[in-house]
Amino acid sequence: MDIETPPLFRSAQDKFRWDGVAHMPYKQDGSAPFRDISRQVLFHEDALGCELRYFEMDAAGYSTLERHEHMHAVMILRGHGECLLGEQVIAVKPHDLVTIPAWTWHQFRASAGEPMGFLCMVNVQRDRPQLPTEAELAAMKRNPEVAHFLES
Repeated sequence: MDIETPPLFRSAQDKFRWDGVAHMPYKQDGSAPFRDISRQVLFHEDALGCELRYFEMDAAGYSTLERHEHMHAVMILRGHGECLLGEQVIAVKPHDLVTIPAWTWHQFRASAGEPMGFLCMVNVQRDRPQLPTEAELAAMKRNPEVAHFLES
Protein backbone atom coordinates (compact mmCIF):
# COMPACT_ATOMS: atom_id res chain seq x y z
CA MET A 1 0.00 0.00 0.00
CA ASP A 2 1.39 3.40 -0.99
CA ILE A 3 1.42 6.09 1.67
CA GLU A 4 1.00 9.53 0.20
CA THR A 5 3.85 11.85 1.12
CA PRO A 6 2.76 15.40 1.85
CA PRO A 7 4.18 18.02 -0.49
CA LEU A 8 7.37 19.74 0.61
CA PHE A 9 5.90 23.13 -0.33
CA ARG A 10 2.38 24.52 -0.19
CA SER A 11 1.81 27.98 -1.60
CA ALA A 12 -0.14 30.49 0.48
CA GLN A 13 -3.33 31.78 -1.12
CA ASP A 14 -5.62 34.70 -0.36
CA LYS A 15 -7.67 34.81 2.83
CA PHE A 16 -5.42 32.50 4.89
CA ARG A 17 -5.77 29.43 2.69
CA TRP A 18 -3.02 27.16 1.36
CA ASP A 19 -2.70 25.00 -1.77
CA GLY A 20 -3.80 21.44 -1.19
CA VAL A 21 -5.10 22.07 2.35
CA ALA A 22 -8.73 21.28 3.08
CA HIS A 23 -10.79 24.01 4.75
CA MET A 24 -12.94 22.09 7.25
CA PRO A 25 -15.53 22.72 9.92
CA TYR A 26 -13.98 23.05 13.39
CA LYS A 27 -15.78 20.02 14.85
CA GLN A 28 -18.83 17.97 14.05
CA ASP A 29 -21.99 20.00 14.60
CA GLY A 30 -23.45 19.42 18.03
CA SER A 31 -20.30 17.87 19.49
CA ALA A 32 -19.39 20.94 21.56
CA PRO A 33 -20.38 24.60 21.90
CA PHE A 34 -18.49 26.84 19.47
CA ARG A 35 -19.35 29.50 16.90
CA ASP A 36 -18.12 30.50 13.44
CA ILE A 37 -14.76 28.72 13.42
CA SER A 38 -12.93 26.64 10.81
CA ARG A 39 -9.82 24.46 10.78
CA GLN A 40 -7.05 23.61 8.33
CA VAL A 41 -4.39 20.97 9.00
CA LEU A 42 -1.27 22.54 7.50
CA PHE A 43 1.27 19.96 8.57
CA HIS A 44 0.87 16.44 9.97
CA GLU A 45 3.99 14.36 10.44
CA ASP A 46 3.99 11.10 12.38
CA ALA A 47 7.81 10.96 12.33
CA LEU A 48 7.97 14.23 14.26
CA GLY A 49 4.87 13.46 16.30
CA CYS A 50 3.28 16.84 15.67
CA GLU A 51 0.54 18.56 13.75
CA LEU A 52 0.30 22.24 12.82
CA ARG A 53 -3.23 23.54 12.38
CA TYR A 54 -4.71 26.90 11.46
CA PHE A 55 -7.99 27.92 13.08
CA GLU A 56 -10.00 30.93 12.06
CA MET A 57 -12.99 32.49 13.74
CA ASP A 58 -15.32 34.99 12.15
CA ALA A 59 -15.88 38.23 14.07
CA ALA A 60 -17.33 37.32 17.49
CA GLY A 61 -16.67 33.60 16.87
CA TYR A 62 -15.16 31.33 19.50
CA SER A 63 -13.60 27.93 20.06
CA THR A 64 -14.85 25.31 22.50
CA LEU A 65 -14.24 25.77 26.22
CA GLU A 66 -12.24 22.64 26.96
CA ARG A 67 -9.24 21.01 28.61
CA HIS A 68 -7.19 17.90 27.90
CA GLU A 69 -4.10 15.97 28.92
CA HIS A 70 -1.92 17.26 26.08
CA MET A 71 -0.43 20.72 26.04
CA HIS A 72 -0.28 22.83 22.92
CA ALA A 73 1.19 26.03 21.59
CA VAL A 74 -0.68 28.81 19.78
CA MET A 75 0.48 31.81 17.76
CA ILE A 76 -2.08 34.45 16.86
CA LEU A 77 -1.65 35.29 13.14
CA ARG A 78 -4.37 37.84 12.57
CA GLY A 79 -7.09 39.75 14.34
CA HIS A 80 -7.67 40.47 17.98
CA GLY A 81 -9.58 38.78 20.73
CA GLU A 82 -9.30 37.19 24.10
CA CYS A 83 -8.06 33.88 25.44
CA LEU A 84 -9.27 32.20 28.59
CA LEU A 85 -6.26 30.42 30.06
CA GLY A 86 -7.11 28.76 33.36
CA GLU A 87 -8.36 31.58 35.58
CA GLN A 88 -6.97 34.40 33.43
CA VAL A 89 -8.52 36.27 30.52
CA ILE A 90 -5.79 37.60 28.23
CA ALA A 91 -6.17 40.05 25.35
CA VAL A 92 -4.44 38.61 22.26
CA LYS A 93 -3.18 40.18 19.04
CA PRO A 94 -1.08 39.14 16.02
CA HIS A 95 2.17 37.36 16.85
CA ASP A 96 1.30 36.74 20.51
CA LEU A 97 2.29 33.27 21.72
CA VAL A 98 0.11 31.25 24.09
CA THR A 99 1.24 28.02 25.77
CA ILE A 100 -1.67 25.96 27.03
CA PRO A 101 -0.52 23.57 29.77
CA ALA A 102 -2.09 20.14 30.25
CA TRP A 103 -5.49 20.11 31.99
CA THR A 104 -5.93 23.89 31.68
CA TRP A 105 -9.35 25.22 30.72
CA HIS A 106 -9.01 27.35 27.60
CA GLN A 107 -11.05 29.08 24.93
CA PHE A 108 -10.35 31.67 22.22
CA ARG A 109 -12.82 34.41 21.26
CA ALA A 110 -12.50 36.81 18.33
CA SER A 111 -13.33 40.48 18.79
CA ALA A 112 -16.72 41.55 17.49
CA GLY A 113 -15.27 43.70 14.70
CA GLU A 114 -12.84 41.33 12.95
CA PRO A 115 -11.95 37.69 12.32
CA MET A 116 -9.12 36.11 14.30
CA GLY A 117 -6.83 33.34 13.11
CA PHE A 118 -4.17 31.34 14.91
CA LEU A 119 -1.69 28.52 14.40
CA CYS A 120 -1.89 25.62 16.85
CA MET A 121 0.85 23.00 17.32
CA VAL A 122 -0.23 19.73 18.97
CA ASN A 123 0.92 16.14 19.28
CA VAL A 124 -0.25 13.79 16.56
CA GLN A 125 -1.28 11.28 19.25
CA ARG A 126 -3.45 13.15 21.75
CA ASP A 127 -6.39 12.66 24.04
CA ARG A 128 -9.89 13.90 23.37
CA PRO A 129 -10.96 17.23 24.88
CA GLN A 130 -13.13 17.35 27.98
CA LEU A 131 -15.98 19.82 28.32
CA PRO A 132 -16.73 21.34 31.72
CA THR A 133 -19.45 19.87 33.91
CA GLU A 134 -22.10 22.20 35.29
CA ALA A 135 -20.24 22.25 38.63
CA GLU A 136 -16.89 23.06 36.95
CA LEU A 137 -18.52 25.82 34.91
CA ALA A 138 -20.13 27.29 38.04
CA ALA A 139 -16.74 27.22 39.80
CA MET A 140 -15.09 29.04 36.86
CA LYS A 141 -17.82 31.70 36.92
CA ARG A 142 -17.03 32.57 40.54
CA ASN A 143 -14.17 34.58 39.08
CA PRO A 144 -15.90 37.76 37.78
CA GLU A 145 -13.41 38.22 34.92
CA VAL A 146 -13.96 34.65 33.72
CA ALA A 147 -17.73 34.98 34.14
CA HIS A 148 -17.77 38.12 32.01
CA PHE A 149 -15.65 36.39 29.33
CA LEU A 150 -17.90 33.33 29.23
CA GLU A 151 -21.11 35.34 29.11
CA SER A 152 -20.03 37.76 26.38
